[in-house]
Amino acid sequence: MTPLLNAPTGLRHSRIIGLGEERPVQAVTNDELSTTLDTSDEWIRQRTGIASRRVAGPEETVVSMASEAALKAVADAGIDPEQVGLVIVATCSMPQPIPGAAPQVATALGASRAGAFDLNAACAGFCYALSVGSDAVRLGTTDYVVVIGAEKITNWVDWTDRSSAILFGDGAGAVVIGPSDTPGISPVVSGSDGTAHHLIDMSEDNRLRLDGPAVFRWATTTLGDVALDVCRTAGIDPVDLSAVVLHQANLRIINAIARRIGADNAVVATDVVDAGNTSAASVPLALARLRREGAITTGDLALTLSFGSGLTWAGSVVTMP
Repeated sequence: MTPLLNAPTGLRHSRIIGLGEERPVQAVTNDELSTTLDTSDEWIRQRTGIASRRVAGPEETVVSMASEAALKAVADAGIDPEQVGLVIVATCSMPQPIPGAAPQVATALGASRAGAFDLNAACAGFCYALSVGSDAVRLGTTDYVVVIGAEKITNWVDWTDRSSAILFGDGAGAVVIGPSDTPGISPVVSGSDGTAHHLIDMSEDNRLRLDGPAVFRWATTTLGDVALDVCRTAGIDPVDLSAVVLHQANLRIINAIARRIGADNAVVATDVVDAGNTSAASVPLALARLRREGAITTGDLALTLSFGSGLTWAGSVVTMP
C-alpha cells in the first residue's frame, strides 16, 4: 500500500501585521520635465493628477529599496527576521531575468532560511503576491511571509516619450503577513485579458510603452465592477471600507473607480500625486502612507486593487495592522 503524504490538517486565518516603505531621495517635478518634453505642469496634472515623482539614483536599486522596506516592515511587525519563512518580491523592473531580487532581500533581511522568489504580474504584482503569501500562512506552510512590491521602473522609461515619461516613479513598499485569530485578508479576486496585452509592453529597444487613452478607457469601464466583486467576495459592503487603495496609475482612474463603488466613508489613497505610478510598489506604498499620516488605523478595512500589463488585475480587502 502506498503511504499517504503529510498534508495540512486545517486552515487558519492570516493578516497583515507590519508595514514598511522606502522612497528614493530625488523628486522630479512636472516643471522639470517640461524643460525637455513638450508638456507643462498644468497639462500633466489635468490628465494624470501627478505633480511629481520619485526617481531612484544609481545606488538605489530594486534590491536595496526592497530590502529597506522589508526591514522596516519586520521591525513594525515586532518579529525576528529568522522567523520569516518566505520572501516574495513583486517586481517587473529587475535589470536582468536572473538572479531574482527575493533571495538577496532575504539575506539582507537576515531571514537566512527563508524561501524566496520573485513574482511578475507587472503593476498588479503586489496584490497577487499578497494572495500567495496569505495562502502560505493560512495553510501552515510558514508562520510569517514578507511581501514586497519594489520597482526601479524609470530605468525602462524613454525620457523623450511624453506618454510614459510623465507617469512613472520608483520605490518599494512591504508587508509582513502572519497568523491571526480572525480573518484579516479576504480571498483574492483576480483576472486577465490577454487580448489587450499590447496596450502596455516593451519596445524592441527595451523601453516601456503604453497606449494611455486605451488603458484609461478600459480601467474606468471595467475596474469599478471588479472592485465591487472584491467587496462581495470579502463579505462586506463598500460603505464598511475605511480606505480605498487602488493602483496609483492615474488620479482620474482612481477617482472614477471610487465613485463607482460608493465607498462614501472611505479615504481614497492619492499617493500618485507626488510618487507617480510606482507599478507593483504603488499599493503597499499607498497603504503605508495612509497609516503613517493617520488617515487609517489598526482594524480599519482597506480595499486593495491593482492592474497592469497583460492585462492582469487582482484585489483583496485587508484589515490594517
